[in-house]
Amino acid sequence: MSLVLVPLCTVDATLSDPIFVGDSPSGLQLIVELSDGVFKGERLNGKSLGVTGADWITISGSVGTLDVRTTMETDDGAIIFVQYRGRTEIGAALGPSPLYVAPLFETGDARYRWINLIQCVGKGTAVGNQLHYEWFEVR
Repeated sequence: MSLVLVPLCTVDATLSDPIFVGDSPSGLQLIVELSDGVFKGERLNGKSLGVTGADWITISGSVGTLDVRTTMETDDGAIIFVQYRGRTEIGAALGPSPLYVAPLFETGDARYRWINLIQCVGKGTAVGNQLHYEWFEVR
């Protein structure tokens, strides 16, 4: 049995300045709010909705664990909750490290009920306050 990656969308977002929570028992914690985001693809197009998005990042040693939640509104008015966890290397010597994520979606909109059933994977980069991802449905 082999896996197939089917392009779902790209994500481009602008991030706010981080809020430093501090060094906790789990590691250094910070919150980065999503100022705006755009989702573009053949099957999924929309934008982040309001101020509903943020990344709760925990850094332990050189590993950054991502915990992201946001709400998107599709171009045709559906509301979709998006959440993903992921990992990145912190402090890489040669430029920004890739971000590896596994998005999941939830919606009650019948037109997008299919998105409740899929698992995605993605790879991205963050440079300054700009974030870019390529997301794929796993089949």
